[in-house]
Amino acid sequence: MVRAGLTPERLTREGAELADEVGFDQVTVSALARRVGVKVASLYSHLKNSQDLKTRIALFALEELADRAAAALAGRAGKDALAAFAEAYRDYAREHPGRYAAARLRLDPETAAASAGVRHAQMTRAILRGYDLAEPDQTHAVRMLGSVFHGYVSLELAGGFSHTAVDSQESWTWILDSLDALLRNQATS
Repeated sequence: MVRAGLTPERLTREGAELADEVGFDQVTVSALARRVGVKVASLYSHLKNSQDLKTRIALFALEELADRAAAALAGRAGKDALAAFAEAYRDYAREHPGRYAAARLRLDPETAAASAGVRHAQMTRAILRGYDLAEPDQTHAVRMLGSVFHGYVSLELAGGFSHTAVDSQESWTWILDSLDALLRNQATS
């Protein structure tokens, strides 16, 4: 018999919290069962397997992050929008490291196309419209921004910037200023 209160949605949220606590790679159906105090078999009426659980967490994280980024972008343009978008990602990764890792899970094409990942790309392109970039430069810029934001956040979370006296926030601001200048320059060339 299924334990009252267990739903795929609740298990996804619990799994997301577990990911933040122990790391996304450590999330399994067994670990989730221990967390919610049930036998593993009880979860299989709600989840197919660990991959299904991880996919659900990834979709949940993408949705949460897209909502946060959209709220940050509301009413902003240009450098202000770029910085707000970047800060939303950085803050989310700092607050929810396991969920942030989940948002990077490789999804099958059909699942990816139906996910909030599409919203992330649309928001990035909306920011770039303010820089008046044509294709293929816009696609290059989407990839650059994603790479820079993810790379910086990943290194920062791993402690990669703790070995110098220069504050990581100072570097972050410098990077955002540099990206803005690069994008403005690219649009005029």
